[in-house]
Amino acid sequence: MLSGFQSDSLAGMQRSVVLVETTRLTGRRADGVPIYAYVRGPNAPPVTVLRFSAADLPARDHAHAHDFLVLAYCERGGGTIGLDNRQWPLAAGDAFLIAPGEVVRLSDHGHGMAAEGWSVFFPPEIIASGALGGSLGWAAHPLLFPFVGRTAGGAQRLRVPPSERAAWSGHVAAIERELRRPRDGSSEAALAHLTLLLVSVARISVDLGDHLRLRSEPLLAAVFEFIEAHYHEPISLSDIAAAVGLTAGHLTTVVRRKTGRPAQRWITERRMAEARRLLRETDLTVEAIATRTGYRQPSFFIKQFRRDHTLTPAAWRRSTRNPTQPP
Repeated sequence: MLSGFQSDSLAGMQRSVVLVETTRLTGRRADGVPIYAYVRGPNAPPVTVLRFSAADLPARDHAHAHDFLVLAYCERGGGTIGLDNRQWPLAAGDAFLIAPGEVVRLSDHGHGMAAEGWSVFFPPEIIASGALGGSLGWAAHPLLFPFVGRTAGGAQRLRVPPSERAAWSGHVAAIERELRRPRDGSSEAALAHLTLLLVSVARISVDLGDHLRLRSEPLLAAVFEFIEAHYHEPISLSDIAAAVGLTAGHLTTVVRRKTGRPAQRWITERRMAEARRLLRETDLTVEAIATRTGYRQPSFFIKQFRRDHTLTPAAWRRSTRNPTQPP
């Protein structure tokens, strides 16, 4: 779904969008499948857009991985596709976030496939530059945190609310225009539209409860509303399961199947989002922030924050407030 629809080469697919090929096979493999790299050169764009439709999908399996970030979006749904060893139903408004190293498996989609949309892919360093990028790792950047994959258990699926879908499509159309007709400032303009897309992704990730108040997903809405109301408390999976009338095991299965991430990870993500806000906007101590985000022990909070952001809360705060100073 995310790349390689018309051939076994991502580079071959790109010729319909940009004149410069921006991906290549690395010769390396992840979980037995080839890895594609993003090629950066003097004439290569910083971001690439691919359109896809049912007719583009390969008739046979095409498993691969990337060393770059991928954001894919369905403007029109219909059918299912294999991704991250699961069959994902495709609906209008579905967005998929794929981290570097995650395996994408494009398998036979059968009959009745009608999905259409686009994917945007880019090397993380074009966003995670400066104080929060480079040697500190791209996962330290707030706008890229939703793409953290390995600790989250694979690809993530989000539902873009209807009110934001036209804006998403508009940003991608604007990126395409800049790529097709490069002019002075085209790279900067394309990155500006990409940044606005990533801002929307980050906000949806934090506030999923609001976007799941749909009759088709009442259970998920209840789960995320409970997380939103109680993430600042030391809640457990059992607490959420009891609130929605499920066992902890069933809750984990349902949430992961529908979003790509287990419920425990969503608790952590909400806590980390609030921790970043407090670190950025207040002078509260790390210990106080740990308490306000549901952690009984500050040491565990610091360990979790560093695992997700590659640096401690104190270092992240210093880097955010003083970009020219090392953490």
